[in-house]
Amino acid sequence: MNEQINLPEELNIFLGSENREFAVYGRRARPIGSSMFQLIFSIVWLGILSFFISFFLDSFSLEGIKQVISNINSADEGNPEQSGIVLVIVVIVFVLIGLFTLIAGVFSLMKRGGYFVGTPTRLVRFNRGKMMWDNWDQFNGNIEVRGNNTRGRIILETRTGHKSFGMNKGYVPNIVYISGVPGVYEIEQICRKRIKEHDPTPVV
Repeated sequence: MNEQINLPEELNIFLGSENREFAVYGRRARPIGSSMFQLIFSIVWLGILSFFISFFLDSFSLEGIKQVISNINSADEGNPEQSGIVLVIVVIVFVLIGLFTLIAGVFSLMKRGGYFVGTPTRLVRFNRGKMMWDNWDQFNGNIEVRGNNTRGRIILETRTGHKSFGMNKGYVPNIVYISGVPGVYEIEQICRKRIKEHDPTPVV
């Protein structure tokens, strides 16, 4: 399967004479659900902080800020006013976390997935001048396909990953996400075939 798209010159040079079994352009770099969750989380986070700050508005007035600065300059060990300084620092840190999460969510929602080219030996990715590739033996064979053959998405799991902490502790494989592309079921068949051919695990 090969979508009729013009590949960047750098990608064409990199591929050389390799057979291109499919070539598509991904619409998104991350699942839209993941980006939306990040956006909603950051908005709720900042909303709770705004509600909290509104309760203590007097403490964050201009006179209050001047008093905090004065406390910082004159604070010594055991000064009870230091608790107010700590509170201000904690709130600022929480606000920065919320803003960072919000900005990251917006960028992830807008970021494009780039070009994906499947060859008999590897899956090549190219996005904004960055070239990446994974040999087929680096995938574990778990493939998720959603959508229809006109436009869908594919998620491929790799054998490498990272440890997850929190509620879902354990080993989480890295994923390659291909979104908003035609012919997803044909691409899935090609990927599954190549992964099986290059499977490094011994046959029992």
